[in-house]
Amino acid sequence: MLYHTKHINENINSEWVVFVHGAGGSSTIWYKQLKAFKEHFNVLLVDLRGHGQNIVDDAVNSKLTYSFGTISKEVIEVMDKLQIKRAHFAGVSLGTILIRELIETHPDRILKSIMTGTIIRLNTYSKTLIVFGNTTKHILPFMVLYKIFAYIIMPRENHKKSRNIFVREAKKLKKSEFLRWFKLTKSLNKILKEFAKKLHHTPVLYIMGRQDHLFIKDSIEMAMKETKSKIEIIENCGHIVNIEQAEIFNLKAIAFLKG
Repeated sequence: MLYHTKHINENINSEWVVFVHGAGGSSTIWYKQLKAFKEHFNVLLVDLRGHGQNIVDDAVNSKLTYSFGTISKEVIEVMDKLQIKRAHFAGVSLGTILIRELIETHPDRILKSIMTGTIIRLNTYSKTLIVFGNTTKHILPFMVLYKIFAYIIMPRENHKKSRNIFVREAKKLKKSEFLRWFKLTKSLNKILKEFAKKLHHTPVLYIMGRQDHLFIKDSIEMAMKETKSKIEIIENCGHIVNIEQAEIFNLKAIAFLKG
């Protein structure tokens, strides 16, 4: 069972919001959301397999299947344990892919979704990064590789805080776990193409930073295609809107979920 923390709103009718972090992060990256969201919802924070407070047992994890399907199912298992039938979801970066997987496999468990730093498609630049990573992952120390990726995705000075937080959290990963997660990149392009073919009817709010140079264009196009989706573009902001522009993120996300 994934490590998780829950925060209950005193309003007995409060809906749940499940927060899903990205690869190399942990549930702590939502620290600027917790207070604001607790005023309106019950909140569930999860640490994904091998991340944050989840203790890595290499003997066990090496035998597990690493796929977006199996990893997202572990989030559902936490909901089942807590008897949460349906919830809103909020995800960042790779966490948005896990939520998109849940929209396909467990649509009845999802009310609305907030996606920031959304990965919709791999362009030539991001594909090159993945090839570079797979070529050098057994040569370079994994933290060097992670820092390179962090700087390329979040290159500007105003991205420094969110970049440093993700690098800090990634240091908690074991190299063996990093390599297992990085293998997911080999199937990433295929699964994103499959998602693009399937228009869904789950309400989604994309909150994207104007400076999220790798992913913003495709998020705009996807939001225009999906009948129940909206997009908010935040100026002077990069990949991790919930950290760089937390107040704006919270206002827009909560308004969408309660609307």
